[in-house]
Amino acid sequence: MDLLEYQGKQLFARHGVPVPSGAPATTVEEAVSAADEIGYPCVVKAQVQVGGRGKAGGIKVAKDRAEAEEHSRAILGMDIKGHTVHEVWIEAASEIASEYYASIVFDRSAKRPLIMLSTQGGMDIEEVADTNPDAIARLHVDPLLGFQDFHARRLAFEAGVDADIVRPLGALLAKLYDAFVKEEAMLVEVNPLIVTPDRKVAALDAKVTLDDNSLFRHPDNAALRNTAAEDAQEQMARERGLTFVKLDGNVGILGNGAGLVMSTLDVVAQAGGSPANFLDAGGGSRADAITSAVEVILSNENVTAVLFNIFGGITRCDEVAKGLIEAFNQINPTVPFVVRLDGTNDVEGRALLAEANLPNVHTEATMLGAAKKVVELAG
Repeated sequence: MDLLEYQGKQLFARHGVPVPSGAPATTVEEAVSAADEIGYPCVVKAQVQVGGRGKAGGIKVAKDRAEAEEHSRAILGMDIKGHTVHEVWIEAASEIASEYYASIVFDRSAKRPLIMLSTQGGMDIEEVADTNPDAIARLHVDPLLGFQDFHARRLAFEAGVDADIVRPLGALLAKLYDAFVKEEAMLVEVNPLIVTPDRKVAALDAKVTLDDNSLFRHPDNAALRNTAAEDAQEQMARERGLTFVKLDGNVGILGNGAGLVMSTLDVVAQAGGSPANFLDAGGGSRADAITSAVEVILSNENVTAVLFNIFGGITRCDEVAKGLIEAFNQINPTVPFVVRLDGTNDVEGRALLAEANLPNVHTEATMLGAAKKVVELAG
């Protein structure tokens, strides 16, 4: 789950990370009131989960009340890369002597947190990584040891940090790591991390991604979910307890088990098709779950054909067939379905489908055969 900038800063503040004072606002009146309280100059910042806000005109400095109103009115409702601005963050303006970059991300390949630090903050870090990879210091942290003072010194030395900043920067990184671990984040990023003329450090921006699977342990964080900014289809799937990821193609995919679904995506692509989604209905899928899955898949208007690839282990193929029959009775799909059933009660499942004689439902014996058929039907 991605947080808005101000939500990330509020999370940082709980762990002692220095951040500029500020207040969120959803209306021009609220924004002006917040600016009056914070004082001038202040910064009006669009709150959307996408980069490039400054270049799009979503970050403006207000020198007085009139400018705060003008900028808030212009930014609220603005479209930034397909994201509509519904909220702004009014923040005290900061004096900046230099800009750094800092982040902590969970490195799945190393199975450890990876900390990155660079003195080239305020820039696109991907561009820095491409043009000058040595400008980014990297260090993996043993989760049993945690972040230590010598980690901070090593990162600062490798990144070329000014000597007088090493100690306060190390303290800030330690607090960021504390936030990363205790909030069960997958990413915390500060770009820029600023150094002020009086040689203090602060997080001028905040990008935070939390682990969805841990939110039940963090109800306060779970309440921050911005459902309005989420894809409606993915939200629908989550409400129904389905593991779903929306993709760009036109072939709807359903399988039972993440590995099988991933293989199905590959085989459909190999057959020349383009998957519209990843949907794992689970290892014990029953008729009601299959019905819900069909409704989610068909809620995407781009889907022109659907592939069911079921291997019956815990899942019984006859239950899947019953679910598909029930789905057809309830929602009357207009796109073709290709069904491959194999494993527990597969014979019974295919018999149920044959008896139901569902319109535009095709059965195939193999995964490759099913993939070729669905690609043909999808057009």
